[in-house]
Amino acid sequence: MSIHLGLDSSTQSLTGLIMDTEKGVVVAVESVNFEKDMPEFECEKGVLANPDPLVRHSDPLMWCAALDKLFAKLADAGAPMRDIRGISGSGQQHGSVYLNARFADAIAAGSAEQSLVEIIAPTLARSTSPIWMDASTSAECAEIADAIGKERVAKTTGSPPTERFTGPQIRKFHKDDPSGYDDSDSIHLVSSFLSSILTGKESPIDYGDGAGMNLLNLETLEWDADILEATAPGLISKLPPPVPSSTTIGNVSRYFVDKYGVSPEAKCVVWSGDNPNSLVGTGASKPGTAVISLGTSDTFFAAMENFGTDPEGHGHVFGNPAGGFMSLICFTNGSLAQERVKDDLGADWSGFDALLAAGTPGNGGNIMLPYFVPENTPLVPHAGIVLAGDDDFTSGNGSPETRARAVVESQMLSMRLHSAWIAGDNAFSTIRITGGGSRSDVICQIVANIFQAKVERISVSDSAALGAAMRAANAIDGTSWEFMNEEFTAHFSIITPDTATSATYKESLARFAELEQTT
Repeated sequence: MSIHLGLDSSTQSLTGLIMDTEKGVVVAVESVNFEKDMPEFECEKGVLANPDPLVRHSDPLMWCAALDKLFAKLADAGAPMRDIRGISGSGQQHGSVYLNARFADAIAAGSAEQSLVEIIAPTLARSTSPIWMDASTSAECAEIADAIGKERVAKTTGSPPTERFTGPQIRKFHKDDPSGYDDSDSIHLVSSFLSSILTGKESPIDYGDGAGMNLLNLETLEWDADILEATAPGLISKLPPPVPSSTTIGNVSRYFVDKYGVSPEAKCVVWSGDNPNSLVGTGASKPGTAVISLGTSDTFFAAMENFGTDPEGHGHVFGNPAGGFMSLICFTNGSLAQERVKDDLGADWSGFDALLAAGTPGNGGNIMLPYFVPENTPLVPHAGIVLAGDDDFTSGNGSPETRARAVVESQMLSMRLHSAWIAGDNAFSTIRITGGGSRSDVICQIVANIFQAKVERISVSDSAALGAAMRAANAIDGTSWEFMNEEFTAHFSIITPDTATSATYKESLARFAELEQTT
């Protein structure tokens, strides 16, 4: 049997997924919700309360307790723990954990008579972990940019100095609590921290997740000495080494063997970040296929043919677990922007969809900058809606179908505009689409027409956990990505582009780019 376990520690939950590659099925899925199942950690939606709205931290002991709870749930549900051959995982990107010199010995000697919280608590050099939602490091980003050069950091690490990234977070900790920083014998990402616990020894950091730190040189795939020096003193001695995402780091710890019945022969593959794992878990690990996830915010990610960085600094480059690199772009104004328009029109989602269908491609030249909240791509720090088109539309009196069509077409035009650098001269041939908005036939058709690409709707849930399990199967058994894509990530419908709309949307794209320059 080829049974593999994928784990995903996201912002709000920890999920475990066990797949059988011989049968092509998922045999078990269990999840632990941090807020609901572990209220004692007082992390609403996985985040500790803080009077400063820019500070977003979590309790690393909560993730330890969740590991215990999840493995217990899997074992109690009759999951084939003894048959697991490989384990890998996914951690929310950019989060960091600060550990003292006792950590390595503690995880190596951990006893099944203890809980993971009891084992890990004495090893924390910092009681909380800044996560990807934290935006409190603008000053540190500016300091790193001043010392190294913003363009140099972006070209080297795949991203300009970014508030939620680990490097600026480390610099802030060094400035705010120098003794705590000095006591930090090792600084891990969420992924490598949990990977260390799983294997009972300190784990390296994989290229995929390491690329989200503003510290990894993506050309040499080593920590960049100049950027580390500008971030914090002695940082190189505190970071685990970077390694390929396919690296097997050892057998599972005796703790999980004795306590939950995992096979002592189970091999652990280095964990990665949630975005690299989702790239694999949505079947898009090869260049030419992009993924659009339509949710509260919209994301666009794709494997890259060649390494390159976004000249505008909006997209971020991470490592692709299947080899090479990937880029991810986040658009803050996603489904909530559509919901604002829907509510203004007095429609429900079915009615909104009907209004979209009643419109025409190109929307008569009526477009908008749909910044109902501050936008990441492009960076717009203040909310503000800008309309362009006929007088009736720009005065706010456009027809309901025009207003509905404007927000959706403009969102997709923005994606098309800001993703062009990823594919280079080669347009995306396939767009895989998931998330709430993918249920709309009309939205999917708009995506197909604007990108002039085939749209495949996929129903993959738990894509990060699935991607982690697929990575374990590939590394341990050599199971091919192509085989696993067919078995686990297949699409359930295809929408083809209407080629007659190509010229219309080419003109719309140019108009949208001009309008964006007004911000």
